[in-house]
Amino acid sequence: MFSHGSTSGLASAARPRPCPSRVASWRAHRGRAIACADPSNGGSGRQPWDIFRFLKTVAYFNELPTLDKVLGNFLKQLTPQSQGDSMVSVDLPQAVLSASAAVVPLDGIIMVTGATGGVGRRVVARLLAAGKHVRALVRDLDKAKTMLSGLPVAAGGKLELAVADVVQRQTLLPEMFEGIRAVVSCAAVKVSPKEGDTADRAKYYQGIKFYDPEVVGDTAEAVEYNGMVNVLDAASDSLGIAGGVKLLHQSGQSAAEWGPLDDVVMGGVSSSGLELVAGRGEDGWAAWVFSGTVSTDNFGGFASVRTRNLDPPLDLSPYEGIALRLFGDGQRYKFIIRPDANWDGIAYCCSFDTQPGVWQTIRIPFVDFFPVFRAKRVAAGSGAQPLDPSAISSIQIMLSKFEYDGQLNPNFRRGPFNLPISHISTYLPADLPPRFVHVSSAGVTRPNRPGINVDQEPPAVKLNDALGGILTWKLAGEDALRASGVPYAIVRPTALTEEPGGMPIELDQGDTIKGKISREDVADLCVALLSCPTVADITFEVSSRVPFSQAWALPDPARPPPPRDWAAALSAAKIRHGITGRTVAGVYTGRQPEAEALQAAGIIASARSTKPGPSPTAA
Repeated sequence: MFSHGSTSGLASAARPRPCPSRVASWRAHRGRAIACADPSNGGSGRQPWDIFRFLKTVAYFNELPTLDKVLGNFLKQLTPQSQGDSMVSVDLPQAVLSASAAVVPLDGIIMVTGATGGVGRRVVARLLAAGKHVRALVRDLDKAKTMLSGLPVAAGGKLELAVADVVQRQTLLPEMFEGIRAVVSCAAVKVSPKEGDTADRAKYYQGIKFYDPEVVGDTAEAVEYNGMVNVLDAASDSLGIAGGVKLLHQSGQSAAEWGPLDDVVMGGVSSSGLELVAGRGEDGWAAWVFSGTVSTDNFGGFASVRTRNLDPPLDLSPYEGIALRLFGDGQRYKFIIRPDANWDGIAYCCSFDTQPGVWQTIRIPFVDFFPVFRAKRVAAGSGAQPLDPSAISSIQIMLSKFEYDGQLNPNFRRGPFNLPISHISTYLPADLPPRFVHVSSAGVTRPNRPGINVDQEPPAVKLNDALGGILTWKLAGEDALRASGVPYAIVRPTALTEEPGGMPIELDQGDTIKGKISREDVADLCVALLSCPTVADITFEVSSRVPFSQAWALPDPARPPPPRDWAAALSAAKIRHGITGRTVAGVYTGRQPEAEALQAAGIIASARSTKPGPSPTAA
């Protein structure tokens, strides 16, 4: 059976005719297979060959392009897209990598949003000094060039300016996010003194003296919430998400159309299919069932299901490998990945064994796949490269009597087989640092918190409503990030100042601290988080221990302090997962993980409950 979503049968009623050259090629391959087959391998039986099933298989996996596709490709050639207007490379002065530069063991491009802001431009400077490839998302190209073109860059570093507006989703073009492996989000709604500010926004940036503020330009909702949603929508495929890409799922979701590809293509008579069957999954859920009969007659001996070519190919490079959740039958199967659209080209394979009669998760790292051509390993030095998961054209599951290079599968049985599959998806590496570092603000959970004295809170809390719900929408943006599945760290600084870095700092959770902190220190922290695997999926506040009214200066400006060990500081502060400081259903969750705080308050059912109640809403 062929599958498309949750339906079986051919995906389209209009079945394309097979390419004559491919039919001739496979007829020749079938003839060679029969002539060279060894009867001792169990292929002595003979049955009539079903040429119509063969033709249907070839037609399914080699469909002719539709008129719409032909016209679309033609129009693309007539109007080629240029990155010249949307992305600009900047020539920077070269610098030697300093011993004090941040160490960021991250391959790929790091995007910085709000790159011309007070924190954003400092983050860009630190990443370039560390020799990283930075793509700065900016609204004003000329302004960005003026502010950033003088930054020194160490060997290996590069700066690109991507001209876009987080508020306008259509400006966040796909090519801007190609190769992105991390995002540092520094974009924020623009706030200025009502009396006006200098061209370099000196009154706003100084952070100490209070000026009656107002929001200028886009609203807090547009920037803090819609902007976050837009960036996540554009970047999540490049960053990876918890749960991975659903290549096949019991809900019926699939990233591709699947169909059978059995030994009929070489004269065999095995048959198989993939069908969504209610009640065959765990706990009575549905499951996809890969089933059929493998026969060694006609010198055959394999059955498989394969996806049609994915267009465009899938970029799975943010992930470590493929995970299958299945109900084993004790046999050994092959998982096959094809990096191009060739019908019979080099494939990358890895075999896996199943335990009979139990649900199990099989994880196959991409590094375990090796190149194969027609069940023979491609020799080293032949030009075949290791699997590149950035361009996956098709995937396949196979049960075969053969392993590789003529070796027999030690865990293979002729006859019927049945393999229920709950899902096939990608998975992220373990101990992964945050891939999305977001600069939010202390105080985001304080408006409308029960028992809070607003008069004793910082101006942003007092003026939240007057500033268009600035903190409320910052919290909504945080919530969108926490729900996205992208590995994140949310930093909530107190009042930001232009003072030097190196302040004694305080890290906390629960959203209660007040004070000030230098933008220099916040930028250092954001860059450090990109290499801290213990802080993925956490939310915390940061402030200095310097009194707000006391000016801060380095004891000896000529001898700056050594780089701070942020990982040690976070560990010492016992920063934990699940703590947000939100008020949910009237309960301030404080320094407890939300789930624990709400359970203690009787808001949600205990972990032992089999039927959870409705989800509480956040205040």
